[in-house]
Amino acid sequence: MNPLSSFPITRKWPAQHPERLQLYSLPTPNGVKASIMLEETGLPYEVHRVDFGKNDQLSPEFLSLNPNNKIPAILDPNGPDGKPLALFESGAILVYLAGKTGQFLPAGTAARYETLQWLMFQMGGIGPMFGQLGFFNKFAGKDYEDKRPRDRYVAESARLLGVLDKHLAGRRWIMGDEYTIADIATFPWIRNLVGFYEAGALVDFERFTEVRRVLAAFVARPAVQRGLLIPQPN
Repeated sequence: MNPLSSFPITRKWPAQHPERLQLYSLPTPNGVKASIMLEETGLPYEVHRVDFGKNDQLSPEFLSLNPNNKIPAILDPNGPDGKPLALFESGAILVYLAGKTGQFLPAGTAARYETLQWLMFQMGGIGPMFGQLGFFNKFAGKDYEDKRPRDRYVAESARLLGVLDKHLAGRRWIMGDEYTIADIATFPWIRNLVGFYEAGALVDFERFTEVRRVLAAFVARPAVQRGLLIPQPN
């Protein structure tokens, strides 16, 4: 019996390989966290594109998996206790996949919580602030005559980059020599800020030499290069 057949989302996105983890996503900074993690771990998965242009994220099938109508979301047929697990929120997905595979989250208690600390730094700071800056610089916000909202997010984004830049001095990755889910969560957003959002000059990105160094190492990883392109356009 197909272990996923009872989940409404599979009616809209049928699983061709129901024995594999199912990923519902787009190649956005949050979406690629999951695809990069899956590529890094080597865990078998099947990907489904959630087309925002068609409002797929508002469909009853998708909302049955994620009532918050955001990507990414996963459906794992081999969840805890051998039962399927549906999960949304990119940070939660990273923690789950790290626990499932035993990869990219330190085993030591202190290092584990320090890693989660930096994951929360991205989730609570970098993601929301960079996203707002992207809106005011790249999208509709650029038409606002009052630039104070944009400048507020420029200042806060630069401050967060400064915090990270100082932390990375003398470290290969956020947690030192060990590459973790903190890196997987953080650097897609930094890449997006200076790339797609075209906000590098606004935050004076060139001055953050440590961030630039680690970003270059991150995007050079083969699994990252693959994950950044998943899912492909239909």
